[in-house]
Amino acid sequence: MRKSDRLTAILARASETGSVDVTDLAERLGVSGATIRRDLQTLSAQHLLVRTHGGAVAGDTGQELSVRVKETRNQPEKRRIGQAAAALVEDGAVVGLTGGTTATELARALVGRRGITVVTNAINIAAELATRPEITLVVIGGVARPSFEMVGPAAEMMLDNYHLDIAFIGVDGLSAQDGCTTYHEMEAQTDRNFLERARRSVVIADSSKIGRATFARIVPLARVDDVVTDQGADPAQLRELAEAGVRIHTV
Repeated sequence: MRKSDRLTAILARASETGSVDVTDLAERLGVSGATIRRDLQTLSAQHLLVRTHGGAVAGDTGQELSVRVKETRNQPEKRRIGQAAAALVEDGAVVGLTGGTTATELARALVGRRGITVVTNAINIAAELATRPEITLVVIGGVARPSFEMVGPAAEMMLDNYHLDIAFIGVDGLSAQDGCTTYHEMEAQTDRNFLERARRSVVIADSSKIGRATFARIVPLARVDDVVTDQGADPAQLRELAEAGVRIHTV
């Protein structure tokens, strides 16, 4: 197994259990304990895990997965969601776009469209679009998060200067009862500002997020116009969203 694959597997295990053990990881991944200890040191240096005696624990991101891990999960579904969401964007629109792996797929689907302005607080999405002359790019500043998003009061003050035709947000949880939720309170507030500045609000989320609720509420469901998700979503959960007046797009 390549080192990059081992690091991804270790992060995924830590996200599931909250901690990892050198002996257990060595058995699971078929490598020596010394190799696992070096891998844990690498992840600790990147502030993705905190080393402990005999293993490591998840860092201060709590249950939030690193972007590296998220990119490997449900990738075909996320790509289809991104393409379907891009079809909702009209020519000449001003598009608000927060961070996340599904939002990154949407940004890639917008490449080649002319006359579109993208307002984003995600550093990685800005990097994807910065060299695309057909797209006008506005980057929101703020406090950097491991998700590559810029959040906080500075981001919100800058957003107050713009009017968006349509805003897309990624979420960690979406349900009729709890609305849109995420793991980090400051991200929730900045995501909320994107929706408040938009004429149309769209949630883009793969089916693993549907029916879940995480720590911080972004907005109640009443503030959402559309949801774009994949066909793996629980039909009963989608029915509840639709009955609340949300337009559902499944791909």
